[in-house]
Amino acid sequence: MPWFGSSGPMKIRFEKSADVAAIFALNEAAFDTDAEARLVDRLRNDVTPYISLVAESNDQIIGNIVFTPVTLDKYSGGLLLGLAPMAVAPDRQNTGVGSALVDAGLAACREASAVAVVVLGHPAYYPRFGFTPASGFGLACDYDVPDEAFMAIELQPGSLAACSGTLHYHPTFAGV
Repeated sequence: MPWFGSSGPMKIRFEKSADVAAIFALNEAAFDTDAEARLVDRLRNDVTPYISLVAESNDQIIGNIVFTPVTLDKYSGGLLLGLAPMAVAPDRQNTGVGSALVDAGLAACREASAVAVVVLGHPAYYPRFGFTPASGFGLACDYDVPDEAFMAIELQPGSLAACSGTLHYHPTFAGV
């Protein structure tokens, strides 16, 4: 998937096994600690489905986004995924890499037959992709977070209409 942003041409593609070390280094550089880098490694081994895309420019991985299942008690309406984490190389932040990853990631989630995606993220960033507060769907996060920071998007319209409750991330997230 070729993308063009203010940082120039880049390719968005699914993660390959040869990318593991570069993804770890990217997450380590993008965050204050290596906790997210270690989380991605654990998710890769512990969770199915595991959707991981990378942004590549000049044969360098400059971004990574991961989607893994979240659960909702008594919900049988289809696959629910959580976006976390997303990392962009510090020198490529605010150049469109993150936006390209979210767009491509949501498309990959649709292809994987996910009906909705949730994100715990910046409330000024994710609404541009269609995310709205998850509380509007009657959903809460299993972590104590501000209401406006926990958001959801329906990939299949109406998929969250008849549900409510607390969404649970995979236990692997508890280690972060």
